[in-house]
Amino acid sequence: MGWLVITCLAVVVPVSLLLVWTDPGSPTSLSGRLTAAWRISAETLRLGAATGTPLRMVLSAVLGLVALLCVSTLVGVITTGLAERMAELSRGRSTVLEQEHVLVLGWSDQVTTVVGELIAAQAPRRPRAIVLLADRDKAEMEEALAARVGLAARGRIVCRSGPPSDPDVLALVSPRSASTVVVLPSAGPTADAEVLRILLALRAVIGGYTDGPPVLAAVRDDRYRAPARLAAGPLGTVLEADTVTARLIAQCVGRPGLSLVLRDLLDFAGDEFHLTDATAFQDGPFGATLLYHPNSCVVGLLTPDGRTLLNPAADTPVLPGSRLIVLARDDDSTRVEDCRHLVDVSAIATARSEPAGPSRLLLLGWNRRAPLVLEQLRSTARPGSVVDVVADNAVPGPREPEADRPARHDVRFRSLPLSRPEVLLDLDLDPYDGVIVLGPDQGEGCDHPDDWTLVTLLAVRLLEQRTGRETRIVTELVDDRNRPLAPVNSGSDVIVSGMLVGLLMAQITQNRHLASVFEELFAADGNSVCLRPAYAYIREGAEATFADVVAAAQMRGECAIGYRRQDIANTGSDDHGIKLNPSKAVRRVWYAEDQIVVIATDRLTPPSIAVNEPAPVQSESE
Repeated sequence: MGWLVITCLAVVVPVSLLLVWTDPGSPTSLSGRLTAAWRISAETLRLGAATGTPLRMVLSAVLGLVALLCVSTLVGVITTGLAERMAELSRGRSTVLEQEHVLVLGWSDQVTTVVGELIAAQAPRRPRAIVLLADRDKAEMEEALAARVGLAARGRIVCRSGPPSDPDVLALVSPRSASTVVVLPSAGPTADAEVLRILLALRAVIGGYTDGPPVLAAVRDDRYRAPARLAAGPLGTVLEADTVTARLIAQCVGRPGLSLVLRDLLDFAGDEFHLTDATAFQDGPFGATLLYHPNSCVVGLLTPDGRTLLNPAADTPVLPGSRLIVLARDDDSTRVEDCRHLVDVSAIATARSEPAGPSRLLLLGWNRRAPLVLEQLRSTARPGSVVDVVADNAVPGPREPEADRPARHDVRFRSLPLSRPEVLLDLDLDPYDGVIVLGPDQGEGCDHPDDWTLVTLLAVRLLEQRTGRETRIVTELVDDRNRPLAPVNSGSDVIVSGMLVGLLMAQITQNRHLASVFEELFAADGNSVCLRPAYAYIREGAEATFADVVAAAQMRGECAIGYRRQDIANTGSDDHGIKLNPSKAVRRVWYAEDQIVVIATDRLTPPSIAVNEPAPVQSESE
């Protein structure tokens, strides 16, 4: 400080003297010139410009110093306060003042999918803010979301940093005024317990179980589902993420291309499920509604008491106050128009597709979802089907069956070091109708589970080239960016578990009445999305409209929602030949290789499926 004062005086005083002595109008006397030099120096240093006696000049200088000190202190206080406030904003610890926003709590693999799909769903309407609270750095969250949703949509995303299970932190994001609250499980071992704590903190902040917005949460272990439902309240919906993934894997085993259909059905880029008015069909049968929607596909009813009937019988009455569940572009694009004139009965086929026989599957790898996959396969497989499990020594065994469920068959593992490519290349795939590849769980010595999965898929691909026989593969990936890297043939399905669960949560967030629809679609029994051969609906080579397909499906007790063209399914096109919700007036020639996408049920008796040690796993040279 002293050197600063000396430096200022060493510059200001000589320059002031020079200005006075070089000014022709300055006083001629020495005292006058010194007084002028003092005035210039005092004004420069803000010490006052009073002249006169030395005492007067000292007092003026004292007042100037005090004023300078006060102003400097005030500027420092303001600067420090602004800096602290800006730092608080950058840390994401400020209060959110939004109303009717979507509140997302927690960070997981699904967060970018959920946020991206919510923004896509709001695109046609006035966008609502999406507030995200997670125990991560605010800048990191914003960068991750910007890479997924783009810079244009970042203005609708508000990130806050802090533990969502802390009621004081949770109160900062205004959960009471939110329109919907979404709770995501993390990737850690205590993810489900953390979800439960967040739900309890949410109720503590809102102040009860009957008030507040609807809550959608996801847990991984079904043992946490009942407590989470209690904590979520009567307006809450709780999904089992691992169970949903296991059901998708089991369903895709016998339905090639199903993962592509479900992904198209769940995202907001195309057509999705909506609820529409059913007043025009009041007191009439449900079957009459199918051919009265030219630009949407009717798949079910929402009864006045809130029950969901997916693909009900054709004679089910449409009661007053009911709403139709339709597949449409958006919720206000559905219109009513008679399409029965588009139906040509002569084009409808009379033959039915034969049900598939027993199958033999090979499951490579093991993770926490593997027991659920086996359980789903037991519920859906044909009598006599067999699943052979080959896993590494380090994997745990399957969990014990619940007391109220049928006893499971003996599960024995073929222990092989699957992490070694030469072991994979010795597998014999000829006896199998399909292969299921499951990567290890995160945190079990593998930071990137997809790495092991990609190596396994590459080995299977090399075996296919060696034998000249394509094998249908169903595999699970964690990161969607690895989907293009998966070396699989065109008849295989790649399931990105985090993305599909995120898409499902985004759909239910937009309309919680759809939760029961998707729960039945992904269940082991009941109605589900099926791909059936086109020759079972339309005569091979016949030219017919999609209204003919809808009528043919109605005769079989099914609801047709689209089709897949096999001639472009393997060409690498963006839609993979899948067309959901086509216009009823669309007319084309139908071939035997085409597939019809329907909402249907197999109505099979519960089959038995054996899980054995795979005897045929051996070297081809042997």
